[in-house]
Amino acid sequence: MGAAVNLLDLDSAGLTRFCEEIGEKPYRAKQLLRWIHQLGRSDFSEMSDLAKAFRQKLTELAVIRSPEVMSDHVAADGTRKWLLSTGEGNAVEMVFIPEVNRGTLCISSQVGCALACSFCSTGRQGFNRNLTVAEIIGQLWWANKTLREDDAIRFNQDNQNNETGRVISNVVFMGMGEPLANFEHVVTALDLMLDDRAYGLSRRRLTVSTSGLVPAMDRLRERCPVALAVSLHAPNDSLRDELVPINKKYPIHMLLAACERYLAAAPRDFITFEYVMLDGVNDRIEHARELVRLVQSIPCKLNLIPFNSFVGSGYRRSSPEAIRVFRDILMQAGLVTTVRKTRGDDIDAACGQLAGQVLDKTRRAQRSLTRMPG
Repeated sequence: MGAAVNLLDLDSAGLTRFCEEIGEKPYRAKQLLRWIHQLGRSDFSEMSDLAKAFRQKLTELAVIRSPEVMSDHVAADGTRKWLLSTGEGNAVEMVFIPEVNRGTLCISSQVGCALACSFCSTGRQGFNRNLTVAEIIGQLWWANKTLREDDAIRFNQDNQNNETGRVISNVVFMGMGEPLANFEHVVTALDLMLDDRAYGLSRRRLTVSTSGLVPAMDRLRERCPVALAVSLHAPNDSLRDELVPINKKYPIHMLLAACERYLAAAPRDFITFEYVMLDGVNDRIEHARELVRLVQSIPCKLNLIPFNSFVGSGYRRSSPEAIRVFRDILMQAGLVTTVRKTRGDDIDAACGQLAGQVLDKTRRAQRSLTRMPG
C-alpha cells in the first residue's frame, strides 16, 4: 500500500475502506475508532481486543500521528496554548479555554490564511497550505489525551462532559485559517467529532467561524450543519471591504442572505455575528445604530470582541466606555449582545493573536513592500 496510512486522516467510512483493503472485516473500523479517538491510543500493541495478526498488519501499514508539539504555555487564567509543527518550518496554534461549566478547544484549519483581514495577525502572515484531516482532528486528539494525563490542568469531574468524561466539551474553528476554504478536510474532521464512536460531540457544541465564503456556507448547511459564527466586523460594505477583503466578492447582502438560508438547518436558532472593536474605526455610535438596522431582522447573537493588539497592527482596542456604549445601543434594540472576555492574552492566545509560523507562499509581505511609496 506504499507509505504508511495515518489513521487520523480517516473517518468511519474511510477506516471501513482501509480495513477491507487489507483483508479485514468492516467491524474492525468501529474498534479502531474507539481505540484511537475515545481512548487516545497510538500504539497498536495496546489495542487488546484486536487480533494479534491484525495488530501486526497495522504496525506494518499504518500510523497514528498528530502534529508534533513545539511549545506548550499556560496563562495566568488557565488558558493553554500549544504550538504545533506542520513541517517545513510551518506551525499552527491551538488554545484550550477552561470555564466553570465547559472546556473549549479553539483549533486551526490552515497554515496561515489567504483572506488577509487587516486586523488579524494570522492574515498578515500570508498563506502556506490547508491542514490535512489528521492535522485538524489531531489537535483534538492530542488535547484530549494531554488534558486527561497532565496534572498541570486540574479540572473538577463535575465540569467534564457527562457523555464522554472528557475535559473538552466544545470545539470552535476559530484558530488560524478560514475553515470553509478547507472545506472537505474540515467537514471530515467534523464528522469524526460528531461520531458517537469517536468524540460524540453535539452539533450545538461545534462552531465553525467564517469570514463569509457564501457558496461554502451553503455547502456546509447541506452537508454538515453545525453552529455558525460569522466574522462581520462592520455595518456597511465600504468599511467591511477594508477590514475583511472577501467582502468585495461576497458583499454584506449576499452574506446575510446566506445566513438566513443557513438557519433553516442550523442546530441553534441563531447565527453568531463576531464584531472586533477597533478604536475610531468601527466603534462609533453611528456604527452601532447602523448595525442594528442591518441585522435586526435576523435571529442572531452579537459577540463584541475587544481587539487584541499585535506588533504592526496599526489598530488600537476600543476603550471600555466605547464598548459599553456600543453594547448598550445593541441591547436596547433587543439584540442579544455579549462582550467577549479576553483570555490568555499574556501568552498571545487571545482572539486574533494566533500567529504560528507561516512560510508565506502568497508572498504577501513582499507584495506589500513593492506597493509602498518610495
